[in-house]
Amino acid sequence: MVTLSISDLRVALGKRAVLHGIDAELKGGQLIGIIGPNGAGKSTLARAILHLVEPTGGSIALDGTDVTTMSRDAIARRIAYLPQGQTLHWPLTVERLVGLGRLPHLAPFSRLTPADTQAIERAMECADVTMLAHRNALELSGGERARVLLARALAVEADVLIADEPLAALDPGHQLQVMELLAAQAHAGALVIAVLHDLTMAARYCDRLLLIDQGQLAADGDADSVLTGALLERVYGVRAWTGSVNGHRLIVPMDLTV
Repeated sequence: MVTLSISDLRVALGKRAVLHGIDAELKGGQLIGIIGPNGAGKSTLARAILHLVEPTGGSIALDGTDVTTMSRDAIARRIAYLPQGQTLHWPLTVERLVGLGRLPHLAPFSRLTPADTQAIERAMECADVTMLAHRNALELSGGERARVLLARALAVEADVLIADEPLAALDPGHQLQVMELLAAQAHAGALVIAVLHDLTMAARYCDRLLLIDQGQLAADGDADSVLTGALLERVYGVRAWTGSVNGHRLIVPMDLTV
């Protein structure tokens, strides 16, 4: 299975240091949740893995190869990316939009193969957007658009999937569906990394949580060891009620500590 090794990673944006000495080794077969307050550096960590920002120190290696030495095409084939807050500009059909996920596998000016078409169909079915295949993507609701963009990332069929806030704009039913889908992708062998704000969803579905606070790794482990009352108070500044229903852990922020 794929292995992603992060060693003493440091990233600065302009003159501002954003990440400080992040260490983690992530393996396929797991859904990894990256959590933390706004501005903690979660999205920057995701972008650094994709080499969309240049580290100022440390390294990130994919199966032993430093990502900074990999071509953009090679990264795109190995790591699929669902960024947050994407805006659509072109009146493509949903099917064609999802098909853009196959571009890393195609030579210039080549046509989709039957294997590409099957990958697109699988991705649309997984994301529950098959019925939208012939719709104009610009006419979709926010929730429909979010699921279509997830399907585009799934169509890559990469070893690693990074989803930055994949639950934004989704209704509760589709939030559960997306988390079930991400977990299924992980348990089928992929390394799935999701930047999440919903701590209950993170606790329920993620095999491992990385808690980022002020650019540092404040905690790394399962939900029970990371989502403690003390850490929630220190990192988020909240007191929270925690409990479980039908074996699923719930984290409900109750009041501020400051």
